[in-house]
Amino acid sequence: MPYRPHHRYCALAAAIMSALASSSLHAQEQDGEALDSLTVYGSTYRNTATKTRLTPQETPQGISVIDEQTLLERNADSVATALRYASGVNTQLRGGAVNRLDLFGIRGFINYQNFYDGLQLIYNDWNLQPQIDMQAVQQVEVFKGPTSTLYGAMPPGGMVNLISKKPTTEQYNSVELTAGSHDLRELSFDSSGQLGDSNLSYRVTGLGSSSDGQAETSENERLMLAPSLDWQVSDSTLVNLNIYYQKDPDMGIYTTLPAAGLFQPNVNGKLDPDAFSGDENWNTYEREVLMAGYKIQHDFNDSWQFLQNARFQHGDAYQRNTYGTTLDADQRTYNRRAYLTDETSEGFTIDNQLSGLVQTGAIEHNLLVGVDYLQFESDIGYEDAAAPSIDLYNPDHSQINAGLLDFAASGYSSDFTIEKRQTGVYLQDQMRIGQWVLIAGGRHDRYEAKEYGVKYGAAVDNDLKQSNTSWRAGALYLFDNGLAPFVSYAESFEPVAGSDRLGRTYEPSTAEQWEAGLKFNPDGGRNNGSVTAYRILKDNVLTRDPNGTAYDQIQAGQVRSQGVELEVSSRLTDSLKVDASYTRQDVEVTRDNSGLEGKTPVWVPEQMASLWLTYDIYAGLLNGLSINGGVRYLGEAEVDALNSDQVPDVTLVDLGLSYDLGVAAQNLSGATLRMSVSNLFDERYYSCYDTLNCWFGAERSLQTSVRYDF
Repeated sequence: MPYRPHHRYCALAAAIMSALASSSLHAQEQDGEALDSLTVYGSTYRNTATKTRLTPQETPQGISVIDEQTLLERNADSVATALRYASGVNTQLRGGAVNRLDLFGIRGFINYQNFYDGLQLIYNDWNLQPQIDMQAVQQVEVFKGPTSTLYGAMPPGGMVNLISKKPTTEQYNSVELTAGSHDLRELSFDSSGQLGDSNLSYRVTGLGSSSDGQAETSENERLMLAPSLDWQVSDSTLVNLNIYYQKDPDMGIYTTLPAAGLFQPNVNGKLDPDAFSGDENWNTYEREVLMAGYKIQHDFNDSWQFLQNARFQHGDAYQRNTYGTTLDADQRTYNRRAYLTDETSEGFTIDNQLSGLVQTGAIEHNLLVGVDYLQFESDIGYEDAAAPSIDLYNPDHSQINAGLLDFAASGYSSDFTIEKRQTGVYLQDQMRIGQWVLIAGGRHDRYEAKEYGVKYGAAVDNDLKQSNTSWRAGALYLFDNGLAPFVSYAESFEPVAGSDRLGRTYEPSTAEQWEAGLKFNPDGGRNNGSVTAYRILKDNVLTRDPNGTAYDQIQAGQVRSQGVELEVSSRLTDSLKVDASYTRQDVEVTRDNSGLEGKTPVWVPEQMASLWLTYDIYAGLLNGLSINGGVRYLGEAEVDALNSDQVPDVTLVDLGLSYDLGVAAQNLSGATLRMSVSNLFDERYYSCYDTLNCWFGAERSLQTSVRYDF
């Protein structure tokens, strides 16, 4: 197959989006602020943890919600920055220079799989992961613990659901210019409103961004456009059409560094945070993603409602990269290989939900019956060749000549296809009995996967068929004083495709969680929070094979994760708001056949904590100024699967300022100046998969922006 980027959907996407954007310019201008569509029309939004409109406060399972105002205050420009103050979530897995993947750990389990408006962002398990830019996101919800009863195959730690910005009937427009460290230049916009006097309303968000990467010679570029249209067909029927298009011509680096020179001793001293082990002549990552979807919501009557949510997704990614194999005895010569991947993925997912209220005596039942389906196909090409070694302390980043790479000699040439299908049928009963809220649900999944072609020089023809039934139950009691104790049980199902280095096919994994906690909301929202204790047991866990390469994995048997999470949000005064979180987790391999029993997996700090303060000034000389800042602590983590050393802990400080320029001058009404600093004291910190594969955390960065709302 030809190894080059694919761009066949670019022109089509541009044409569609230009048409929608042009239509939006004819919208009637109205004064007022943007309202959520729930206020004016029916809303297709559903609580991630229940697929109903039950609030997180009333949900008997752990869930964290980061709303739009909080995302804005914390300058959340990625999923990682959005989640770094949430309890139970570790976003520091691949360092600050790697930003092409949304990768995080929840309750000690790694998760590559995000959701967008309740539908899975289809990931091909290689390098083609769709990323949603935060400019298109209204809210982020973290559903903790096993989620398979509603969403099928998922890791047991939890999931992240990104809620998109919705059309509004009130006219709203904003434009923002941003500049910052690493030569950051960005332009973004957001426009929403009603089309004349019609029953159509729209939302269009977009962004263009470029910057230098943290690592030497690297760059980042992105173009994004996300139009959405609501059609209120009748009082009882709403149709939403939505498109998301993103093109990433350059996405930084993916290479690693050895622990020696980062936090482990090295006779040559410490490496700089911008150290790069790759080559500028062989460092490419280009990605293009197009998603087109619709939602249909129909109210049969006051009690019964149907929602169909569907999306088509196409993506291409082309990558040229290097990886390290060994570090010589001089602790500076890093031996490398060069590789490339060429990937195309196409898929479709749909979720059908029928919900209804039924009263039986004193019990109110909110019934949910659903059927969802996902299918996708991904074509993957891979080549691998020997590459010149690099001196990490006196690097030459221009050694690789593409024409001299001998891919044929490696025996790693690959050209294969992955196909997946998942069908799930689920049932849930959310019951209210006085002040009790009870939830019970079950789901049956059928999962199929195929892998065929040539992989690493050998013919492959794998066929995986698995099925699973998962269950969930929970109870919560709402006291009049705002306290709400709860207990829950949940299961997860996670198909495991492939085989270990000896050719043994992996078994499916399952997990179960018991959870108990207390939620509190004594004054209707001014002060709220939760404390939760949980225990998860997962069987047939994949972990690194200590006798193989950095990419070989085995099923270690069982992992136990248990811990306590605390989240508090309190508006102490009209001006001062405090958000705090704390996590203590104990994750351990409890059953194993290769010497890992009793060990803790990588990327799992024992403790995490954060504190965020926001202070708004409403009078005096500083009227219109908002000051915010946070402190986040990330505890020690294991450097490798054998726990041979620990990655040091770190405390990081972030600061932000925003000023309403309209307070200073009436003709500047609607304009806001913002400044933010991440990692204020430029602390060195790290993450590691093993001692040969580590990353620097994000160094200090400063951003300044001017936003105009009209």
